[in-house]
Amino acid sequence: MKAIEVKEFGAPDVLQLVDLEAPCPGAGEILIKVEAIGINPVETYIRAGTYPSLPDLPYIPGGNVAGIIDSCGPGVNDWKPGERVYTSATVSGGYCEKCLCTVGQVFPLPERISFSQGAAIGVPAATAWRALFIRGAAKGKERVFVHGASGSVGQAAVQLAVGAGMQVFGTAGTEVGCELVRRLGAELVMNHHLPGYEKELLEAIEEKGFTLILEMLADKNLEMDLNLLAPKGRVIVIGSRGRIEIDPRATMGKETDIRGLALFNATAEEVVQTHNGLKKAMESEIFVPSVSRELPLADAALAHDLVMKDGNCGKIVLIP
Repeated sequence: MKAIEVKEFGAPDVLQLVDLEAPCPGAGEILIKVEAIGINPVETYIRAGTYPSLPDLPYIPGGNVAGIIDSCGPGVNDWKPGERVYTSATVSGGYCEKCLCTVGQVFPLPERISFSQGAAIGVPAATAWRALFIRGAAKGKERVFVHGASGSVGQAAVQLAVGAGMQVFGTAGTEVGCELVRRLGAELVMNHHLPGYEKELLEAIEEKGFTLILEMLADKNLEMDLNLLAPKGRVIVIGSRGRIEIDPRATMGKETDIRGLALFNATAEEVVQTHNGLKKAMESEIFVPSVSRELPLADAALAHDLVMKDGNCGKIVLIP
């Protein structure tokens, strides 16, 4: 089978297209014929060797794929060949034509969702769900601000929050991105490159502040987020690319919270809760995953370049 293999950590050009023998499923494992592969920023950190936890070399990157079950190993009773699925992670890596997963990593892909869209669920949509409903404990008609709403996680968060009846506000870096987020149901969307946009946001909600903020770039925006929070509000740190210095007193007067998020901390029960919620949201058309661009598997290095740039407005997907 064709696969992308990393033999040394480094720049995107360490992603090499190779021929490997397809794996066979063992006990409790499922072999998937991969139709689409979602590219996530964390995969660039791992490839570069800068992530805290690194795989043994060589390895096949990736954990989010969508495809068709090829075969099942012993003890797999709830799945059968031919079923459409997406994954939250893989055993053998996802940048390839066939990959191994455990039963707990595989979820049904609704018929109305394409394979490319399915590759945009595992990390982005699950992150959005966890940020809103588990780490964020969102409920009712809360005022939610998605700081960086035009990317894969942001779009999912906007759709899920709107579907839950919340007041949703957001930012994007381009007018195209802003218009996209408006179409998803946000009440007000600002370009975060324009000076003073945060003042307009507060004016729009009569200076009441946001009860929940989802933050994609905390090293740049966290201090601002604390000023935008309502009393008892929470900011959920989804992404950060460096350090930031803040005054802790900014959390004291309004007794606000800063909460970090990492999908790998989810319990088995939370994983089930998350993907059951996403399944219902997709079936009811509350949530439709967004794809920005499809590339052939051989262009994995280009995909790693693109995923770290602004303005993607959806998931970058590799097609084996």
